[in-house]
Amino acid sequence: MFNVPVIILKNLVILPKQEIKLELNNIISEKTIKEASLKYKGEVLVISPIDAKEEEPSVDDLPKVGVIARIKSKLAIDKGIVVNLQGIKRVAVNRFFSSNEDILYSEVMYIEIPKLIEEEKNAILKKLIGTLKKYIKSADSASNDILAYVLDNEDLDRVTDAIASYLPFDINKKLEYMQEINAIKRAKLLIKDMNEEIKLVELDAELDEKVEEILVNDQRKFVLKEKLKVIKKELGETSLQEEEAMKFRELLNKLRISKKIKEKLEHEIVKYEYMNESSPEISILQNYIDYVLNLPWNKSTKENANFNTVLKVLNESHYGLEEIKTRISEYVAVKNINKDIASPIICLVGPPGVGKTSIAMAIATALNRKFYKISVGGLNDSTELIGSRRTYLAASPGKIIQGINKCGSNNPVILIDEVDKMVKDYKGDPASTLLEILDPVQNKYFVDNYVEEPFDLSNVLFILTANNINDIPDTLIDRVEVIELNSYTMFEKKDIAKKYLLPRIFKEHIIVDEKINISEELLFFIINSYTKEAGVRELERVLSSLIRKMAINNIKTINKEKVIKLLGNPKYSKELLKEDTWGVVNSLAYTSLGGIVTKTEVLEYKGSGKIQITGSVGKVMEESIKVIVSFIKNRYKYNLNNIDLHFHFLDASTKKDGPSAGLSIAVALMSVLEKKIISEDIAFTGELSLNGNVLKIGGLKEKLIGAYNEGVKKVYIPHGNLIDLEDIPKYIKDNLEIIAIEHFEDLYTNFFK
Repeated sequence: MFNVPVIILKNLVILPKQEIKLELNNIISEKTIKEASLKYKGEVLVISPIDAKEEEPSVDDLPKVGVIARIKSKLAIDKGIVVNLQGIKRVAVNRFFSSNEDILYSEVMYIEIPKLIEEEKNAILKKLIGTLKKYIKSADSASNDILAYVLDNEDLDRVTDAIASYLPFDINKKLEYMQEINAIKRAKLLIKDMNEEIKLVELDAELDEKVEEILVNDQRKFVLKEKLKVIKKELGETSLQEEEAMKFRELLNKLRISKKIKEKLEHEIVKYEYMNESSPEISILQNYIDYVLNLPWNKSTKENANFNTVLKVLNESHYGLEEIKTRISEYVAVKNINKDIASPIICLVGPPGVGKTSIAMAIATALNRKFYKISVGGLNDSTELIGSRRTYLAASPGKIIQGINKCGSNNPVILIDEVDKMVKDYKGDPASTLLEILDPVQNKYFVDNYVEEPFDLSNVLFILTANNINDIPDTLIDRVEVIELNSYTMFEKKDIAKKYLLPRIFKEHIIVDEKINISEELLFFIINSYTKEAGVRELERVLSSLIRKMAINNIKTINKEKVIKLLGNPKYSKELLKEDTWGVVNSLAYTSLGGIVTKTEVLEYKGSGKIQITGSVGKVMEESIKVIVSFIKNRYKYNLNNIDLHFHFLDASTKKDGPSAGLSIAVALMSVLEKKIISEDIAFTGELSLNGNVLKIGGLKEKLIGAYNEGVKKVYIPHGNLIDLEDIPKYIKDNLEIIAIEHFEDLYTNFFK
């Protein structure tokens, strides 16, 4: 037994008499070589882990057989040392141990080589040499040097080690040879492995020959087909199918697309070219190739890069909407600095008629991009967005690729309308599909099922629209920039009518606007008497109808009486419904049509404590009523066991739900119990807790605009919404008395004490 330092080599095995060069660049290995040179006659144990994939092998992962190697030379370099090692002899490892300097040592003993029977040794040596000759002959990369060494040496132990170190086996196989101490067994293993390598080389050569034969035949066929085409062309016998294939190839050669897509399309063209004319699939394949080749893979419109011009165009076409205009001009300005910036994904949220679609069209015009609109309201089938596979009957691309194809450019503005009205069912989840389409990381490699190849959507500017932010899927709303377009006040509607609607209507009806003068007072009358909407769509229809009737009747001047004569009696009244009884309160609500003022009514009569609720009320409002009744009974000690209560919400045709009516419900109930009338020019909004705390609500801006438009003078809101008043237009805050409260007790003291 003797001790010797250890060098662990991963992915490398040294055998006796083999010489290797190592570049060692870690401190422990350098210490080991130095220790071996000074104290161990330049000898080290070279060993390889049993599992080469193990990142940090322990001593338990090391084999019990290794090779003692001698340091023949060493050279210091910048990053470590270069060492030449020569294998000497196999040893058996008794144990491994460490020193204070982190050097690994081993306790080893030389292995006695078993004596061989001379006849058996000679027979196996002869077979081994014969197999080696066959291997060298079959392998082009093999050298005759090893054969010369083997023929001059009769020591089977040395011969097998030399061959094993020479052959290009993997680390596991070489480790197996190193651990096998019996030369006969090592020779048999070598013969088996070399024969397997010979078979693999022969099979590889056979495959190469077959592939070469196929290539030669294909090339011959190609040449013959090309000659046949020329002959047919000279004779005037070229078929329409061949002519179409030639046109397809011309288009394909002009396209700047990836090699993979080109190869796929060339394959489809060849398939079409030689398809039987009577095949039912030929028209399907022709349509597919034609469609894909004509997609705007690299075609784009030159974008307007002047953000001042963009802003000017948007201002000329739309009143207000400052946030979306600013966002688009910022995008253009930043893109001038960084051409690779991703397009924003904008979601415009607001009631119908406030200009969501028209501003998207104006953005496309301002940017000098094509425009395409996709409506996803009621959509439940994802394939409508990403297409259906060609294997299906009447297969077609999805709406996205269809839009890009119709625009003829890869950088249009695509409007995806009504994303809050998509449906998720057994047919699919369109919202999840939209994520892949909108995500700038994924959409660069968007694959339509019909096209089957990735198409870059990163140049597209996607704009989404929705009426109600609460109905937009959560997964989708996280990926978009939400910009709210609020309801218009009657003053804003007047300005829009004067600056945008009337000039456009006059132009459409070829009327010189100087001949017809509609005063601001008359516009207010039309707005208040013939429209009731958050936007201006209905107002535009009313004004168009008025101008047509004036043109037909040759009327040049207009007043209130003539408006009534032409449009009929007023449809709406902006005056609040006068109430001279208790239990009736104005409540502010936020609907998909904008902010509205609705009536909450409460009636009491003799009974047994029952509660009746009417007016198309949802579950949340029903629970709010129960909370309020419990709060009133507990806080103010009213005996409600001998009466029944009826809660009614006017405009029963409209579904009502949400917690923000809690404050108005509580005021209406107290009004009945205290027999006190609440003024009709006061409105309330706020959620009420079981302890009477007034909680923050959403949609405050829309609600206050609705209150202002309906003539409300005073509004009570939750104290938590004070921060939202920063976004409220100044003229609304100047004309509305807005009072913030934290607890219902504040109202009780003011109205009922």
